[in-house]
Amino acid sequence: MLPKELIEQGRTALGIEFGSTRIKGVLVDYDGNVLAVGGHEWQNKLVDGVWTYDLADVDAGLQACYKDLSRDAAEKYGVTLKTFGAIGISAMMHGYIALDKDDRQLARFQTWRNTNTTAAADELTELLQFNIPLRWSAAHLYQRLLDGEEHVQHVASVFTLAAYMHYKLTGNKVIGIGDAAGMFPIDSDALDYDEGMVQKFDALMAEKGCALKLREVFPKVLSAGENAGFLTGEGAALLDPSGNLEAGIPMCPPEGDAGTGMTATNSVAPRTGNLSAGTSTFAMVVLEKQLKKLHREIDMVTTPSGFPCAMSHANNGTSDLNAWVGLFREFCELMGIKADMGTLFGKLYTNSLLGDPDCGGLLPYGYYSGENITFINEGRPLFVRTPDSKFNLANFMRANLYTSLGAVKLGMDILLKEEGVKLDRIMGHGGLFKTPGVMQRYLAASVNTPVTVMETASEGGAWGIALLAAYLADGKRDGKLEDYLDKRIFANLAGEAMSPDPADVEGFETFTRHYVAGLPVEKAAIEAVDW
Repeated sequence: MLPKELIEQGRTALGIEFGSTRIKGVLVDYDGNVLAVGGHEWQNKLVDGVWTYDLADVDAGLQACYKDLSRDAAEKYGVTLKTFGAIGISAMMHGYIALDKDDRQLARFQTWRNTNTTAAADELTELLQFNIPLRWSAAHLYQRLLDGEEHVQHVASVFTLAAYMHYKLTGNKVIGIGDAAGMFPIDSDALDYDEGMVQKFDALMAEKGCALKLREVFPKVLSAGENAGFLTGEGAALLDPSGNLEAGIPMCPPEGDAGTGMTATNSVAPRTGNLSAGTSTFAMVVLEKQLKKLHREIDMVTTPSGFPCAMSHANNGTSDLNAWVGLFREFCELMGIKADMGTLFGKLYTNSLLGDPDCGGLLPYGYYSGENITFINEGRPLFVRTPDSKFNLANFMRANLYTSLGAVKLGMDILLKEEGVKLDRIMGHGGLFKTPGVMQRYLAASVNTPVTVMETASEGGAWGIALLAAYLADGKRDGKLEDYLDKRIFANLAGEAMSPDPADVEGFETFTRHYVAGLPVEKAAIEAVDW
């Protein structure tokens, strides 16, 4: 069937993901083929020390993204989008959106990027004997109580961004299990919040004078393939103010960007993993068994079906790298050269391959915010070198690409070297892998494991949530989510594996030693640079 006919008959799935700097929409058929795309650029703001987005900007960005996707479909196929087989919403995990019983926002939206929850995260980790990272929703809620914020007594709902937008579109307070795993610990057998830990959390809140119950305010947990509600008339009008979109469309559970990354890379089976490279960078490894001990550097989360995963999550990924490339664009313009950003990224990335395996002694830290893996609660972007470092463009770019994996590698070293986790392959996805053979090579060196990048790598999580919507609409007849992905989506997709080069592995290990040794410099910069 031709794409136009599929679209007109609603035999398609729409996925929209709220990334850190871009809201992206992808329309697919039930076999995962991309039919149309749309996007909208946006940016978080640091307001009174809090990384946030205005919720009005969330609505506006959703509409702009959908409008752009609708335009793409109209230009390609001459169709007006009216209905879909299913819709899925995903977003950056974690954070804190609190509403009262009348759905009024009670406090500024705190994103995953905030690290102002150290006291809460430490106390909850000790209480539950389970690592509660700084950015988890439970840590944000409890920190607000510890800080004496009056609004906590009026909280009726706590959402992640994906769950919040799903609620606005459907009226259902639900969340995908992968996203829920970034709010509170999950019991993978029960496919729900861990009940024993829930009781301990509720008792702790009561001890602090708050009668709030976690299950009453956190969204209900759903797994991949479960119906998470239907697009309401109000939701359709929010998504498409033109009035063309019809209500009543099924929606899959809203997921976080970790779950959509796993889906987009078919990394949902034990001994497989994926790395999502963007404003934040995180690696996921599906485990054969539980870890030997608690590690504060490692998040325990789940696949969209509820299987346990270990995650090495770095708050800082490509922000500083993008800033440097922007500086090179300014130089090109100064010299009268018109430089397309895609071309500029490609040339700079490719040139980095000429650099030394250890980056010639150059050491950047792209710390725009705190970094939980290195236990640093604020950030100062830095570039450090010695007088005899090999300071050239290739090493400069290679060092900035290496450092986007720097903190993540420290977490992966815990899993692979200390815990002995077995990893047969890792999949790379996200825009950082768009330039062939560059980040794929560096990632292979960092984990000393073959890395595969699919042709769909640059579509990222928006494609992943579209696949989860397609699974709800048509994929369950193939069995479990992993069966659907194997049989229908990835069976014929081309992907090239790259094995690690021993010289690169050795060079990355040297860079990592420099990275660890230089952390006191980053800490000193935080203390000294405060203007």
